[in-house]
This record gives sequence, C-alpha cells and structure tokens, in this order.
Amino acid sequence: MALASVAFSSCGDSKFNEQPAPPQEENPEQPGGTAPEESRRNEQYRPQIHYTPAKNWINDPNGMVYADGVYHLYYQYNPQGNDWGNMSWGHAVSSDLVRWEEKSVAMVRNEWGDIFSGSAIVDKDNTAGFGKNAILAFYTASGEHQQQCLAYSTDGGMTYTQYEGNPVIANTELGDFRDPKVFWHEESRKWVMALALGWSCKIEFWGSADLKNWSKLSTFTTTCPRSNIGQWECPDLLKLPYKGGEKWVLIVSNNPGGPVGGSGTEYFVGDFDGTTFTAMDLDYPLWLDYGADNYAGVTWSNMPGGRTVMIGWMNNWNYAGSVPCNPWRSAMTLPRELALKEVNGTPLLATTVVKEIDGIAGEWKEAQGGKIDASDAYEARFKVSLKESSSFRLENSVGEYLEVAVNPAAGKIVARRTSSTGAVSFNNLFSVPSISAPFNIEGEEMELCIFVDRSSVEIFNFDGTMAMTNIVFPKEPYNIISGPADISYRDLKSIW
Repeated sequence: MALASVAFSSCGDSKFNEQPAPPQEENPEQPGGTAPEESRRNEQYRPQIHYTPAKNWINDPNGMVYADGVYHLYYQYNPQGNDWGNMSWGHAVSSDLVRWEEKSVAMVRNEWGDIFSGSAIVDKDNTAGFGKNAILAFYTASGEHQQQCLAYSTDGGMTYTQYEGNPVIANTELGDFRDPKVFWHEESRKWVMALALGWSCKIEFWGSADLKNWSKLSTFTTTCPRSNIGQWECPDLLKLPYKGGEKWVLIVSNNPGGPVGGSGTEYFVGDFDGTTFTAMDLDYPLWLDYGADNYAGVTWSNMPGGRTVMIGWMNNWNYAGSVPCNPWRSAMTLPRELALKEVNGTPLLATTVVKEIDGIAGEWKEAQGGKIDASDAYEARFKVSLKESSSFRLENSVGEYLEVAVNPAAGKIVARRTSSTGAVSFNNLFSVPSISAPFNIEGEEMELCIFVDRSSVEIFNFDGTMAMTNIVFPKEPYNIISGPADISYRDLKSIW
C-alpha cells in the first residue's frame, strides 16, 4: 500500500445550528424486482419532468454512465417498500437525459451486504479483463463492514456479475468508508477512486492500473468548521476549463451540514496531481445548490462531447422518510451541466439544466397577468432588480404560494417555505421560513430561470452560479407568478 499524504483547506467561519443525524434501520435481505409496466404516473405530487420510479423508495443516484447511445441512471432503491431499507441498485435508461424508462433492478444484496452507492465506467481497453467495453460498477457493500466491491456487465448495463475477487478494497476498521467514484486520470495514466469517510469529514483517493488492485494515494480534509459539521458522502472529483486553463473540483455531500440544515452539497476548487487534491484558499463552504433539496449528486462518466453532467437526489434526510408521496417516495433533480465561472474574483461551480430539456418544451409565451397556461410543468424566466428590495410569488388557485424575496442589502434571494406553500405538517423540520442564496452575479439586475413541477421549484440565475432547489406539496401546481413584469414561460410536457 502506498504512503498516504494528507491535504487541508481553510476557510472563514460562519454560524450554524446543527441538525440531528437521521436514524438508521435494519437492512433485511430481499429478492430482485422488475420494473412496473405503467405508461403514465399521475398521482398527486408525482413529478412530471423529474425521474421517479413507478413505486417504492429511492435516494442517491449511482453508477451513472453513458454507453452505446444510452444514459444509464442507477440509484439507491428499496424493491420491497416505500421506506429506506433493502438497499439495491434500481435502474433507468434514457436516450436524451430527460425521458426515462425504468428497467429491472440491477443489483441486490449479496454475501457482502447491501448494495450502497457507487459509480460505473466503460472499460474501453479491457483493462480489467471482463471484455472490451464492459461496464464496471464499483459500489460499497454494507454488511458487518463497509467495503468496496466490483461488478461487471457485458450486456450493456442491464445485468451485472459480481467479481469473484471481491472486495477489491477490504475494510474491517473504519465505520464509514463508502461511495466509490472512479475516473481515469490521463496525466498519471491510472484509474483513481474517491472514497468518503463519513463523520471523519475526509475523502481518500486510491489508485489502480487494472481496476482490481488498489493502493491508497492520499487523504483530503479541511479545517473549515462550517464544512465539517456533518458526515461527508458521495464524492466526485472532476476537471473543468477555467480562464484559459483548468481547475479540479471536489464535490462532497454533507449531512446534516447543508446550507439550511440537513442535506447539502459543497465543493472545493483546486488542483489534483494524480495523487493529492489541494484546495484553493477560498471562503468555504461553497454550495452547489443553496436550497434544501439537492443531495448526493454525482456526474455521468464517459459523457460524449466532453460534457460534465450531474443529477442529484431531490430530498433531504431531515424529512425524507415522511414526505407525503405514495406509492413512490423521492425524485431526482433535473440533470444539470457543470462549468466553472468567475464571479467577483472567485471561481464558482455553475449548474444549468441540460439543453435536452428543449425536447419536451413548447414555444415561449408571455404570461398575461402572471397566469401560466401549462399542462404538466413549465419553465419561467424574468428579471429582478438588484438595486431595490422586491418579492414575487408562485401561486395556485386555492391560495397556496411560495414567496421569494430579493434582498439587495444582504445580496441574497430568499425563499419562504411555510404552511402557505401547501402540506408541511408531516414533519416539523420541513417548514423553513428562510432559505437564502447569494446572488452570485455581477451587475444591477438578475435574470431568473425557474422550473416548476407538481412538487418542486428549481430556481437558477441565468448564469447558473446560483441554484436553489426546494420540494413543495401544494394541493394544485403553482400556475400564477405575481410580482414581476414581463414573464416569459414555456410548457414542459410530461416525460411519462
């Protein structure tokens, strides 16, 4: 095993009230499942433009990989019920990142334990010996200990065979040791795996030449107290263009240290030399999304055109087990393309909804009197002044509304998720009267892009340097926007 090195980052302090960790439950063994044959999903609160399974619980997206014209989305799934447990890899496929077809469950509990989160790659050169272009899935087997295992597919990602040499990284000491994200590092000509150490608030990096034998390279952590309140999970390390060069971005999911308590996703910007990640000296934490409901997101591997695309779990561990959804529970965010952009001298990770959303979009229209004529979901755009305070509301015909304030003095946009938005009584942590995000933009006005579905509102500034994702549960979808002038919108057709 190679000698490990440790890298640190520093940051400014900020106040935060810690939320309790979610309770843990037993993981009984279970058989595999098959995808229900339903052509349309139309229950109350059922998202119409976000991926949900036909039934049962989901959480983290896993193993996202592009192969032979197909985008694969695997995810934490309970084949036996609508609560967390029996962790398996559910599976959906798409040709456009927007319309999804649910497939049979890809992997279920085995001799090593439950199938926790992980990643997948296309082995183009048959490095591991399972066949040219085999899809290799790396995941955490959660049994008596959390260990890293390997499975491979030679039928395009539909079924997987467990590697007989599992676990590829054994563990009998660490309590938290999970969520392997594997990628090829061209400069050092080796495969690299990022692993999260949970409550230790550390990310380990491991290297391999053959995808079977792994050696520890280094450990990253931070001295920022606001970044290490909760447990670190679901890491992703990626390289992005920046100012004529390149920077590396380390993405870490943090629970319960998120921006409004509970779950959140932060990131560090810096450099990676094939062994060690070194973060720039910035004012951390930097948040991928300032809303309450974007967690555990990681990027697709083997993406065509050099694109970097992410999807996240649209929920929060503070209340995930009690949101009023049946027969399914939880959805994914809209897929988002990532880029680094400089704002006031700071590199920020920008996220914008993928261009493929145009495939389900109608023509742009002007909202007369703020009224939105959309059958399933919609995207709205309008500008707000950053010179004076203002607010707007997303409303429905029964008097429910989500209010959003623009506060130039504080440099923030603030959403108010209270009983006015719809159902909140299912959990005492769901009502959050102040969910704030910095403008993260220069200038005196800001254009907002808002995606509204039956049970979610995703707000972006036009550059994507500010994102705010929140789930809501109104009796009827919000179909009125009051406050701003000159609102443009377009209908987004159901993906079901």
